[in-house]
Amino acid sequence: MADGSNVTMTGLTRTGFPPRTARLRRRWGEPWLAAVVGAFTFAQLILVRPDLGLGWDETVYVSQVSGQVPAAFFSAPRARGISLLAAPIASWSDSTALLRVYLAVLSGLGLYFALRSWRAHVMPRVLALAGALFASLWVTLFYGPQAMPNYWVAVGALACVGCFLRVRANAGDRAAWWGVFAGAALMAWMRPMDAVYVVLPLLVLALRRPRLLAVLVAGLLAGAGEWVIEAYMSYGGLAQRLSDASRIQGGLGLHLAVVDQVRSLGGRTLCRPCIGSAPKPVVTLWWFALPVLAGLGAVTAVRARRALPVLLPLACAVTAAVPYLFLVGYAAPRFLLPAYALLALPVAHGLAHLVGVPSRGSARTAAVSLVAACLAAHLAVQFIVLEHTVRSSAASREDWSRTASALHTLGVRPPCLLSGYEAVPIAFYTGCGSAQTDGHDTSTTAAALVRAAHRTPVAVLARPGDRPPAYARTWSVERAGVLHAYVAPFVRQGR
Repeated sequence: MADGSNVTMTGLTRTGFPPRTARLRRRWGEPWLAAVVGAFTFAQLILVRPDLGLGWDETVYVSQVSGQVPAAFFSAPRARGISLLAAPIASWSDSTALLRVYLAVLSGLGLYFALRSWRAHVMPRVLALAGALFASLWVTLFYGPQAMPNYWVAVGALACVGCFLRVRANAGDRAAWWGVFAGAALMAWMRPMDAVYVVLPLLVLALRRPRLLAVLVAGLLAGAGEWVIEAYMSYGGLAQRLSDASRIQGGLGLHLAVVDQVRSLGGRTLCRPCIGSAPKPVVTLWWFALPVLAGLGAVTAVRARRALPVLLPLACAVTAAVPYLFLVGYAAPRFLLPAYALLALPVAHGLAHLVGVPSRGSARTAAVSLVAACLAAHLAVQFIVLEHTVRSSAASREDWSRTASALHTLGVRPPCLLSGYEAVPIAFYTGCGSAQTDGHDTSTTAAALVRAAHRTPVAVLARPGDRPPAYARTWSVERAGVLHAYVAPFVRQGR
């Protein structure tokens, strides 16, 4: 453990500094991490593009702190951490490009500091490889610059588990104590229930260390405190909010979502309902290789008597993945980002073992060449899926923007209110508020919408061929992009 920033006493010389070899190893390790994180940050800006419009969930989160649009309905499962993270930009600017650049840089810095917390337990080049494996996944690159919470749960998980190991090795490491607290708080701030699943193995190990257990629990409470308080203020109590969150997610229970997750690997950002065939095997091969390589890394670590730094992130990855593989009845690739981040460490150990096992020069060269070729093919697949995902996402967001422009032409301008099909994101693009009378985002009644239509521009959106709700059937029907807009009489009179 002498290669970290906080070493144990066994790794110190009489002068109190790490041995020269450890200092050199740390010196050369920092550029590797910096290079990985720098490449990750630039790849987001180049491949995902700052001009990519905001997605559905992003519009909900950003609207909570935006000074330009009304706040969208905030359903029970959501937490406000990502809204507050975006607030330094979103609160005063409506520039999506500026927000993307800000989040891309921030995501790079977050990954860098999360990886640095592992320096005391992982060799620098293996750590850099783990970072590169996680950062090169299409789902990581796609969600790094987005106003979505899952990437930040992954970063918090990496930091929390890494600092937890440092505290166990050296109780005098003050920075590590703060890292445990901050990592747990960051996860709970973003997604409280995800944070609980991630730290389950940590809580078990901390049972015999009351101080460490207290810091871990304090971090969770600090991060989830606002969510719990809001539950009592706006959702009828904590039990009711948890019940509502379960209902909105389809009812938490035994659901085999493994196949759904596989189907989503081809670039489907949300697979609900998850129907259709799975992507080609070349696209999903890496997903099935993860547990094999992670298992190899774990076996290697056990044989080398350094099991905990590999087995602990593996255990936390498993508990983080379980709810989204077996308890939720739909899939989205972003749900497994915390598991991917933690699995990257044992997988990197496994790959390092494959490269390092052959002793003869020719065998070693062959092993290195084979691993390098597999990694190059993996990167190519990730790039292709990312390009497809960005293209399809951009198309849907451009449709929303065209619909918003059409609504402006029809006289539906701020202050205004939208309801119906895809009203939440289209309202954001239009500058309107949104309200639904049914579904997961139910926030009003038909009678309230009719009353609102007498004093503000209101439109109900529907797909061609769909019948509008009863209260809007006498309203004027206009074409708005690819949708039909049932426009309240107030708007027609105003025009």
